[in-house]
Parts: sequence; structure tokens; C-alpha cells
Amino acid sequence: MAGLIDKVEQFVSDTVANMEKPKATVINVNLKGINLDSVSYTAKVNVSNPYITPVPIGESTYVLKSSGSVIASGKILDPGSIKGNGDTLLDVEIKVPYSALIGLVEDIAVDWDIDYELQLNLVVEIPLIGNIGIPITHIGVIKLPSLIDLFT
Repeated sequence: MAGLIDKVEQFVSDTVANMEKPKATVINVNLKGINLDSVSYTAKVNVSNPYITPVPIGESTYVLKSSGSVIASGKILDPGSIKGNGDTLLDVEIKVPYSALIGLVEDIAVDWDIDYELQLNLVVEIPLIGNIGIPITHIGVIKLPSLIDLFT
């Protein structure tokens, strides 16, 4: 009897491991706004859902790194759901405090941009299976605002 239970457990775990899962990619990161204490960026993330039903997104997080240091981190507020059998575009707002930018003076002074690595972990809630994390890493360059951007 124990052998049968082991075989059933193995079958279920293999089936779940080989199921198609939602996928996500970062499309771009753009300047959103400039505040007194920080610069805000928006990361556009495309999430593809292979299931016919919508899938809710649970507590998800982001970490923005540059020059090996974390310059921003946080939770994605109210990400919503991924529509069934299609793509959903998420806007992830990232606030970078000016104090974090000061540590990047060398990188900024060379070409007035920040080379970055954005790490996202979207947690989707799949019925009967549970929570599945979708880790995403995106490497890119953020252009810093110029004086003209400050006044437009």
C-alpha cells in the first residue's frame, strides 16, 4: 500500500512540476515623476497566463540594484489579477530616494544614467496548487532627468 501512495505522490508532483506556469517579462522602465525626496520610475511588466481563468496575484516584491547596491526595494501594491488565457500589463512603481542616488555618483557622472538590475518576484495564487513565485530579473539603463524634465 505504501508503494502505491509513493507512486501517486510522485505522479502528482511530476504533473505539477511539468505544468505550464504563468510567465512574466519586464518591457521597460521609464521616469514617472520627480518629488522632493525621490525619483519615481514605472516598470512595465507583461504577465502571460496560460490558464483559461483569471489568476490573482498575491504579495509581490521588487529590488532595484545598481553597482552592486540595493537602491530601492518594496512591495507591489494591489497588483490585481492576470486575465485568463492572455497577457496582462502591470505597472510597478519604484521610488528611488535621492540619498541612494548619491552613492552612485561615479556611474551617474560618466553618462548621466544608472545601470541597474531589477529583480521582481510575482506570486500568483493557483487554485488547488497554491502560491507560485515568478522570479524576473531585468538588466537595463535608466536615464536621469535633465533640467528640461524638471520643468515640463
